[in-house]
Amino acid sequence: MSTDEIRLVSDKRTEFGKGAARKLRRADKVPAVLYGHGEAPIHLALPFHDTFQALKNPNALLTISVEGEDDQLALAKDVQRDPIKPIIEHVDLVMVKRGEKVTVEVPVHVEGDAAPETVVTVDAQTLEIEADVTNLPESLTVSVEGLEVGTQIHASEVEMPAGATLASDPELLVVNITQQISAEELEAELAEAEAEAGIEHDESDAEAADGEESTEGGEESSEQE
Repeated sequence: MSTDEIRLVSDKRTEFGKGAARKLRRADKVPAVLYGHGEAPIHLALPFHDTFQALKNPNALLTISVEGEDDQLALAKDVQRDPIKPIIEHVDLVMVKRGEKVTVEVPVHVEGDAAPETVVTVDAQTLEIEADVTNLPESLTVSVEGLEVGTQIHASEVEMPAGATLASDPELLVVNITQQISAEELEAELAEAEAEAGIEHDESDAEAADGEESTEGGEESSEQE
């Protein structure tokens, strides 16, 4: 399902550089640039809260409204975020037009429960699709309901929304269903891997660890008494 257009009322930027960008962020604005279709780039100061909310969907269709300019449809091309704080540092916006087809990455959403004692691995978190700019889906849904061990779902098998076509490699592995490994099997595989790597455990260390566990158990019993 595609999202509605989101309007962002923006100011034009006249100051540039790191100092100017920090000043904008302190004023709850996000530095941005809008470009494309052979037009001269427009430097913007977007409202932080509205922009932050809008970009929760990476393919949100934005209507950029600037005083003295015609409204412009845009998609976020690149979003630079602070690695720690919930801050958007800069946004690159690309101009688009109604009726235009674009190629975007769309998140893969897995739903349902596979057969018992299986593990569902999502190998491809996103897929590239080509679709009308006004009808971009928020996600692609893949059902794993009841799927058995050994089942693999490739990109070509993922259902595309109406009007969209797959742009990723059709043979790309998206979902893989494997057998759940028990704790005993996992421990045996770990021991085998360590043996192949030449890792040896000192028996005295193991005995010391056992002794510590026994001592702790004795102390616990004494406290209970």
